[in-house]
Amino acid sequence: MVTQTMSFTELSREQHRARAIDHQRAVARFAEGFLQRRQAGKKHPVEDFLFTYYSHTPGQLSRWHPGAGVVLAEAGSSEQATWKFYTTVDDGTPAGGATVDVARFREERAEMIDFARRLLGTTAAKPAQLGCFGLHEWAMVYQSQKHGQRHDEVPLRLGAAGTDDLVESLSIKCTHFDAFRFYTPSAKPLNAQQPTRETQVQMEQPGCLHANMDLYKWAYKLTPAISSDLLLECFDLAWRIRELDMRASPYDLRAWGYEPVRIEEPSGRAEYARTQKSFSEEAQVLRGKILSALDHLEALPA
Repeated sequence: MVTQTMSFTELSREQHRARAIDHQRAVARFAEGFLQRRQAGKKHPVEDFLFTYYSHTPGQLSRWHPGAGVVLAEAGSSEQATWKFYTTVDDGTPAGGATVDVARFREERAEMIDFARRLLGTTAAKPAQLGCFGLHEWAMVYQSQKHGQRHDEVPLRLGAAGTDDLVESLSIKCTHFDAFRFYTPSAKPLNAQQPTRETQVQMEQPGCLHANMDLYKWAYKLTPAISSDLLLECFDLAWRIRELDMRASPYDLRAWGYEPVRIEEPSGRAEYARTQKSFSEEAQVLRGKILSALDHLEALPA
């Protein structure tokens, strides 16, 4: 047990237990359906994505973390005190308190912290580009008769030929490498840019749905220094972005209760851009919160 060198924010035993319970209940509303489907061997083309594409499990998401600089009173003998990047501190009680080990986290996650700061800061400083209309999803099934179809259990709303025609009639402007890498080989040359992992920091921009969805990824990669409150805000945004992403996709999801955003029509493209702009503005706020949390982490004494 070590003694705190300065007064951090302290949560009483009752306060941090109540917040942990509230967090677990909030996560359960998102995760229960996925867990039930997984046990039954079933899938959902929209709601499962955040639990299958990203590496953070429902169990990990359910763990509540207060963030760096917060002492959990009387938690020194709790399970939470044994979690990675936690340490015990003298809070004046026999059990002691638990808090994030700031020095260890900064040392072992230095590369991740630096990359996240550069990527999020660079992205935040750019204007949002809103003219992609979600064509990245269409490029992933372009010429599917030749390359095979992703999500082949879901029908294409315009059919294979109609999907190909739309891709060829509109300009594809994707800037996000982790979307671009799933394009079919025939679609990649049609993209206005050729994003790579090496150019990710330079190319990502705040209008991109997937860059904004990935705020969830950066938040969990920076956990437990990032609070679970902020993590869940990022998850909630990603959940709603995923719905738009799939409603504007080439897939016919009406059997799952999702009406399409018809980007093949001017009105559909306008609807997409309006919602994309709203998500971009919301994501910029969260991007700023993550950067502020990193500043706070840097300012804390080791």
